[in-house]
Amino acid sequence: MFSSRLDWDLRPNRIAAALAARTTPILDLTESNPTRAGFDYPAGLVSCLAEERSLLYEPAPAGLLAAREAVAAAYAARGVAVHPGDIVLTPGSSEAYAWLFKLLANPGDEILVPRPSYPLFEYLAALESVRVVSYPLAYHGSWSLEMHELERAASPRTRAVVVVNPNNPTGSFIKRAERDALAAFCAARGLAIISDEVFSDFTFGPDPLRVPAMSGAEGALVFALGGLSKMAGLPQMKLGWIAVSGPNGLRRAALERLELIADTYLSVGTPVQHAAARLLELGDAIRSQIAARVRRNYDRLRELAAGACELLNVEGGWYATLRVPRTRTEEEWVLEMLERDGVLVQPGYFYDFEAEAYLVLSLLPPPDVFDDGAARVTERCGRF
Repeated sequence: MFSSRLDWDLRPNRIAAALAARTTPILDLTESNPTRAGFDYPAGLVSCLAEERSLLYEPAPAGLLAAREAVAAAYAARGVAVHPGDIVLTPGSSEAYAWLFKLLANPGDEILVPRPSYPLFEYLAALESVRVVSYPLAYHGSWSLEMHELERAASPRTRAVVVVNPNNPTGSFIKRAERDALAAFCAARGLAIISDEVFSDFTFGPDPLRVPAMSGAEGALVFALGGLSKMAGLPQMKLGWIAVSGPNGLRRAALERLELIADTYLSVGTPVQHAAARLLELGDAIRSQIAARVRRNYDRLRELAAGACELLNVEGGWYATLRVPRTRTEEEWVLEMLERDGVLVQPGYFYDFEAEAYLVLSLLPPPDVFDDGAARVTERCGRF
């Protein structure tokens, strides 16, 4: 009766089952929702959505011009030039991926995605009848994109390459030389670049080699994704965007087709579009708090991990990765910490790490929760 695209195993995994069975409080080091992480949200956020003009429905497939101008201004404030006419508003990054997969791929075509990375690519692609093929990122003290691996992964059915900048969960940015090589590779093969830049505002220090945005990569058609969820710590507002750049003919053709897709759904709410400029303005204060928190927690984790396990190098984002002794599987590590230490972390296989054993921690929790939880995690790792 149901589509084969939904033939997924819906049974809870052992970690989810153990968490559901637990009756005592835990220290949650997987928290990814900033609205539950103890930040101070400025007054006036809710009133932004109460404008009388939101009662009038004026459908604009690519998004209301004022909202797209506000997004363009936010890019300009970061030193990135994007014209409002090259922006298409979406309800979020997941919908942006779905629209781009519709735009670029026929059923059975392939999208290249990094490994390790965001765990939902396979599900999002499957819903569009598109196949995900991974290319590995290499770690040698820092993470890098290796072009020979990308070339090996590509096939005649490849339609686009996804990069996450900075990557989730590795926190690694694309470097200028990598951007140039990737753009040349995609331009030569007629492939698009989908650049997920939702965490790009969260960096752990400057680096002249780093690329803050892929927009304008020479010769390639680029779709850069952003949104209020991370930029302003407002996932509940459901406003994202796609910024399109590249050769004029390709860019115009892509925008025409994206507008047709957007017109089919008309899914971005009017109130949040009218409020976009104000939400981006108020979001600066939230983003500053988040940036300070994740950097503080990362520095504390580095202190605690010394001599106990290896903290992989992180350049930005909201997550950190520990390489722990291979004395047990990642799942066993997570279950033991949950059951004995009352701490929840994520196993590396959630993010498609190639080998055991890695644990992924969110850097969002309040300092008291993070310090206690991270101390328990590193203490247990240090016993082995």
